[in-house]
Amino acid sequence: MDNGRWWRFSVVLACLCCFTGSLDASVGDADPIYRSCVEECETSGCAGDYCFQHCKFSSDGKPIDGPWYMQEPLYLKWKQWDCRSDCRYHCMLAREEERKNLGGQPLKYHGKWPFFRVYGIQEPVSVALSVLNLSLQFHGWMSFFILVSYKLHLRPNRTTYYEYTGLWHVYGILAMNSCFWGIVFHSRDVVWTEKMDYSSSVAFIGFSLILAILRSLNVRDEAARVMCAAPIIAFVTTHILYLNFYNLNHGWNRKVCMTMAISQLLVWAIWASVTGHPSRWKLRLVVIGGLLALIPEIYDFPPYLGYIDAHTLCHAASVPVSYLWWSFVRDDAEFRTSLLVKKVE
Repeated sequence: MDNGRWWRFSVVLACLCCFTGSLDASVGDADPIYRSCVEECETSGCAGDYCFQHCKFSSDGKPIDGPWYMQEPLYLKWKQWDCRSDCRYHCMLAREEERKNLGGQPLKYHGKWPFFRVYGIQEPVSVALSVLNLSLQFHGWMSFFILVSYKLHLRPNRTTYYEYTGLWHVYGILAMNSCFWGIVFHSRDVVWTEKMDYSSSVAFIGFSLILAILRSLNVRDEAARVMCAAPIIAFVTTHILYLNFYNLNHGWNRKVCMTMAISQLLVWAIWASVTGHPSRWKLRLVVIGGLLALIPEIYDFPPYLGYIDAHTLCHAASVPVSYLWWSFVRDDAEFRTSLLVKKVE
């Protein structure tokens, strides 16, 4: 694919991502049958055939869990949900079963699609893919660290010739942090895990945009880097504070993340179309894979068999993209180091 066609393909695909609508409705929790089930469950402690010990309250309103020696140890309590969560979950499953028998389509409840839990894990497939992504990010970062620190030429002061070493280290740490909180959030969806997941994702995507701009424009001066990064850092910081302390707005956060993600992919796409980098083909594949991975996020749909939804497919698509991406980063370090060493010699 020549540079002209490659660039047109990237722009068309990005525009498709920007102008396609999404399904953000959450009407399941407004269903009177569902609401009645939850209210009755929180009062009686039972939802159909399921009864929960932690839904039984004493006269002072505290849950009755029995004496301390009858309770589960802390390392097992992670799989136990509170009364309201368990009531909502089982009432949701009962209501969805009724809707399915009547030929109805699945609905979102409290902003989320209905998933089947496995050993207390809310989205088991997404958790497994997030663990795989975390391992790939760790492997990619460590292989990059070993390459620049021990395999490539170093300056007399023992620093690397590659000018973007520090930036890629920060990128690796933020990527692993985002994967970690994704694992926690998909395992147990509560307010604080949701805030940590959103915050870490925004920080990672924002820094990825900064890195894309700095590397594609070959910005090496520290003052120039600060000037380029400052507006994005200010926006990302403000957005994270907004989510955590003012309004955890899912729709707005989705738009912000999509905009920054598409922007950075377009920056890499433009650079890949004009650069003479020997590994530009890897960069082009990463851009195409990244844009394709965003499409499931736009075309939201109910979880297949109760386990796999659009966000799960996005996690799956990011697995090969992450592996190929770190391969390009290592190639870039080797390429830039070889050029700088030849200049010195």
